[in-house]
Amino acid sequence: MYFHALIPFKPVNPKTRLACILSQEEREAFARTMLEDVIGSVLKSGCSATLLCTHPFKHADALIAVRKEPLNEAINWALAQFHCSALIIMADLPLVTAGDIQRLIRTEKDMAIVPGRGGGTNAIFLKEPGCFYADFYGASFLDHIAIAEECGLSADVIDSFRMSTDIDEKEDLVEILIHGRGRKSREFLEKSGFALAIDEKGRVGVQRDAHEEAL
Repeated sequence: MYFHALIPFKPVNPKTRLACILSQEEREAFARTMLEDVIGSVLKSGCSATLLCTHPFKHADALIAVRKEPLNEAINWALAQFHCSALIIMADLPLVTAGDIQRLIRTEKDMAIVPGRGGGTNAIFLKEPGCFYADFYGASFLDHIAIAEECGLSADVIDSFRMSTDIDEKEDLVEILIHGRGRKSREFLEKSGFALAIDEKGRVGVQRDAHEEAL
């Protein structure tokens, strides 16, 4: 099956919750690096990538659409352009693999959905978008399941550690350092001086450079 994977991306001042450990320039570079990991897996899965960007952006391996409206409105605009199956996948899933994506698109249900931590949604695959619409933010997983029911779509909930691991908080960087072997995101963090740190209670965190305290 061949189709465009829709990837929302914010190239300017992204990941503000990481501002405590990364400058804006670093956050923008880190966001681009995570995007590279996601696009790489999308292409390896046999699909092509379409970036839904908040600001002008260029990428050699992806189509670009720049939309100024909020996330949900932008995604719903894009879904209306698709006359075939559609995958919506977030740009901050650096651990995702081509096999993970193929698992979604091979679902026998009308829709496959990957919940994020805390009630969010990290990926949605729709065989036929039809009346489905995006409703991200808040408890979006529950909202999307309800929307699927309203549209009469059967849903396959995909339990995947890698696809459920989105990177928003400094604590999330631990997962990249532990599980991101071979990923550009892990290389970026290591080159930026990040390493794992275990505190006196045995909890795993990250530290930046030898003189920094565990974050």
